[in-house]
This record gives sequence, structure tokens and C-alpha cells, in this order.
Amino acid sequence: MKEYGFQFDNSYLNLPDRFYTRLDPLPVAAPDMVILNDDLAASMGLDFSNLSKKEQAALFAGNSLPESSESFAQAYAGHQFGHFTMLGDGRAHIWGEHITPDKKRLDIQFKGSGRTSYSRSADGRAALGPMLREYIISEAMHALGIPTTRSLAVVTTGEDVFRETLLPGAILTRIATSHIRVGTFEFAAAQGDKDLVETLLDYTIDRHDPDLKEAKNKALSFLKSVMERQADLIVHWMRVGFIHGVMNTDNMAISGETIDYGPCAFMDAYDPNTVFSSIDHMGRYAYANQPVIAQWNIARLAEALLPLIDENIDKAVQLAEETVNAFPVLYKNKWLTMMRTKLGLFGTQSADEQLISDLLDWMQKTRADYTNTFRDLSQNGKPSGKIYEAKAFADWYARWQKRLQQNTKPIKSSLCLMKNSNPAVIPRNHKVEEILETANAGDLKPFRDLLSALKEPYKDREALKPYQSPPASNERVYQTFCGT
Repeated sequence: MKEYGFQFDNSYLNLPDRFYTRLDPLPVAAPDMVILNDDLAASMGLDFSNLSKKEQAALFAGNSLPESSESFAQAYAGHQFGHFTMLGDGRAHIWGEHITPDKKRLDIQFKGSGRTSYSRSADGRAALGPMLREYIISEAMHALGIPTTRSLAVVTTGEDVFRETLLPGAILTRIATSHIRVGTFEFAAAQGDKDLVETLLDYTIDRHDPDLKEAKNKALSFLKSVMERQADLIVHWMRVGFIHGVMNTDNMAISGETIDYGPCAFMDAYDPNTVFSSIDHMGRYAYANQPVIAQWNIARLAEALLPLIDENIDKAVQLAEETVNAFPVLYKNKWLTMMRTKLGLFGTQSADEQLISDLLDWMQKTRADYTNTFRDLSQNGKPSGKIYEAKAFADWYARWQKRLQQNTKPIKSSLCLMKNSNPAVIPRNHKVEEILETANAGDLKPFRDLLSALKEPYKDREALKPYQSPPASNERVYQTFCGT
């Protein structure tokens, strides 16, 4: 397989074997290609053009792996909805770490590739719908400029899986800068072995934060670095109205990439309490709670690192608390900067926060569409439409226009900034669900059409119109499901 560009260097397997189990994916009966991400493959230095569709399907089903790959499943733990559990890859196999032509190290991982030693009672398989959902959302996030794992391929397996009903089985190939999670550190800490945590820390710093190798307090510096990345990531989510849905600590990647697209969705009408996940009964992972949960997860990472932060446990706790308690201010400053870009504001003024807050309050009261409202404001001139005729909006708009006149840059620059911050299109949940239904029935054209529309989300064009309208009352999808 070397001729297809694979260059494996599997450094994770140098860690103690408590962190993983070597095993191969379970072969499937009749794999068939659904989609191959040629652009992503090319960026990775991979070329599958000399493979037949049948050979491609065998590769991306795990029936025929590259000789230099060394597949394994990772062990990790996690706080799931606040409760600690020992976990691991129950239906995933990492092929190995591929080195790209520009020397980037990327994990290549299967999802839905069969049972592992961490599967517990699960079947290790995945249905086509959830794998296509991850493909759509992860590629949309990439196009939106948000750090994310990516999707290289989806194949059907020729085997059905049972999820309340029989569904076509599928395997997704996922790309990530690593699959090291907050939960990986929790797993190491749960072994009660300080050296094990330190080994993982040194490996992770070498992989993600090499600048910290000579830091005076590596553990504390690493905690701050991860916190900074997570604050940036959550601000991005808030910018586009994305709701992850299951922000368990095993779903928080150390790299700062969005990972594990289960019951995720994008908000339509603005409501900070929006929840889509069918299993989030208390709203723990609601849109507005995402920064709070990010801080909570960072605190769990801090707990895992305590023995390495300082030998004196009281001093370690003090240093960790000081770091974690700085998150709200860090996040708020980043959020305000982001919201200023959404409104085309240059510089900072004390009244900016109230201006932003008043707009969001108006949007919540009127159930204004989050994406379309900001895109409408990005056009030159006052938005048209009945919702914008209300006095409350007119008063706010006048205040905003006055603030724009105080910018240090011309209005043309403000509009450009806004159009690059406010997408014209997102993968709206009702459209995604509609497309997944047609895909399950064998029609993939709507799926491919949506992917094409999402490729340039900040560029206005005619092809976007079918995807820009919020759902009608009979189209609303109130719940999304993990798909496991």
C-alpha cells in the first residue's frame, strides 16, 4: 500500500500497553464505497485513484489494511453526564499515525469497525445514518474554519445493524491530530500510578505542545495550553450556533479539535437553552452551558494532573484552582472579541457588551433565526422583512449604526469582517435528517448536494437557497440521537 502514500509512524504504541489493545478490525461481508473525500486525501499525500471501487471499499472497511499499519483500540475513561466511567474504543480501531508530506502527524481511525476489548455489551458496529451525519457535520465545521476531526471515507458493510429497527451498517474513516482526550488522562490517573500520568503527559506535550518541553512546571503549563485551546473552540461553536450535545470528558480532545459528532446540531431560532440530544434530559449540554461544561471538564483534567503540578498536594490544588478559575474571564474576553466580529465592530468600547446583549435578547424574544439574522446584518443596508420592522429592532439598529460610525475602519471593512464571520449556510438539522432518510433508502444525491453547498459557507450563491430557510413547524427536529 506504500504506493498510495501511506507513511505510518505509530508513536502511540510506544506508550505502556495499558493505554491500548492491539487488534484488527473485524472483516465485513460485502463492503461498498459510499464516499471518499478526495480533497482531504490529497492534502494528506494519499492517492487512491489506482484502486478499483471494490479495492477502495475493502481498504476503508478494514478488510485489507496497509502492511505498515498497526491497528489498535485506545483505553480511556470519562465523566459521562457527570459520572465517572472506565471506557475505551468500543467500536473504533486506529490504523496508526500517518505522516503527511508537510510532516503533520494524523491518526487514521475507523468507527463502526467491530467489537473490541472495551465494547462491553455493544456490538461494535455503526449504522449508515450516524456515519453520514458525522461526515456532513465534521466537513461543514472544517469549511466554517472550526478545529475538527475530519472524515475521509464512508463504506457500507453489507450487514444490517439493529437500532430499534434494522439499518444498513457502515464504517467511517476519521482523521484527527490525535485521539488523546481529557478522559485519557483520567484513565491514567485512575491507575494510581504517577509515573503513568507523567509518561502520558510527556508524550502529549511532545505531540501537541513541544514548546512546553522546557517549561518550569510542565503539567501546569500544559493545563493552561489545553484550556486556551478549549476556550477558542467553544467560542467558535457559539459563533455558528453549534451544539455538541455530549460534552463528556471522553469527548474533549486535548488537541482542541471538535470530536465525536453524536446528537449534535446547529441552532435555528436563537435560544440559549436549546438542547437537541435525546439523552440530555436536564439540559446539561445546552448551547449556553457549553463554556461552563468546558471549564468543568478542564477541572477534571487538572485533578488528573495534580501529582505532577506540585509534590505538595495543597499547593498543587491551589495552583490548579487558580488556573481553572481563570477560565470564565478568558472565555468572556474571547467571546466578546468574536461577537464584535459578527457585528463588524473594530476596537473596543464599554457599551459594546450591552449592544451585543440587547440584540441577543431581542432575538430570543422574537425567535429570530440565529444564522440568518447575523447574515442579514452583514448586507449593506437595513435588513428587510416583517421581523425587522418592530420598534425594538429599529432602536437597536440605530444604536448599532452609531457604533459602526465610531469604528477605526470604514463600513466596507466592517461588512467584509461580518461576511467572513457569519456563515450564509449551515447544515440545518431538518435538512440533515431528511437527507439521511433518503441515504438509508439508497439515494445519495441529496447527501452529495448538501456537501457541495457546505463547502464555501461564507460565499453567497444561488445553490444555497434550498438550505438557508429555518424549518417550518412541521419540519422541526426536536431530538437527535447518538446513533450508537
